[in-house]
Amino acid sequence: MREKTLGVILAGGLARRMGGGDKGRLDLGGRTPLAELTARMKPQCAALILNANGDPARFEDLGLEVVPDGVPGFLGPLAGILAGMDHAAALGLPFVLTAASDTPFPPRDLGEKLAEAAAREGRPVAMAATRMEGRLMPHPTFGLWPAALRADLRAALGAGVTRVRSWAEGHGAALAEFPAEPFDPFFNINHPDDLAQARRLWQKLRLE
Repeated sequence: MREKTLGVILAGGLARRMGGGDKGRLDLGGRTPLAELTARMKPQCAALILNANGDPARFEDLGLEVVPDGVPGFLGPLAGILAGMDHAAALGLPFVLTAASDTPFPPRDLGEKLAEAAAREGRPVAMAATRMEGRLMPHPTFGLWPAALRADLRAALGAGVTRVRSWAEGHGAALAEFPAEPFDPFFNINHPDDLAQARRLWQKLRLE
């Protein structure tokens, strides 16, 4: 699967809850969330890009191609997934693996397990999930998407669909369950308290 997959880090949001700016550029204590995420994603993909809007020069240090949304209006992660699909199709890669830029510690087998879930359930798309209080809770920005669905997604965005989960569930998305212990791998940084928690976790992980 790795050789067929374009990895896409979704960084097109406006980060309003953190006062604006790029949450992926915050400091974990010597490393940024984007740098940690890039290190985890690169081995899982044939190529890795960053979906971001605005001046791409601010990401030069990552060494990643920056691809903006191809549709206007800052429509959120679903527009970023479409940008990834279009780019994957241009590269001849049939799949897109996405991750959110404010979630530094995703599983290192994310793509593998998503592909297994999609194949097992015979579904075209798959989303990551963790179990909370006995129920599987999807993490829609962590998904595996076939580039062949890009026309369908473009039409959905044009019709006003902007929630990743809504569009994915319309295609019967499979759910790949990941353990939430010893920490939630989909923990994301939305508030200053989250950043403090991410710093503690990063320090712990780097010592293991």
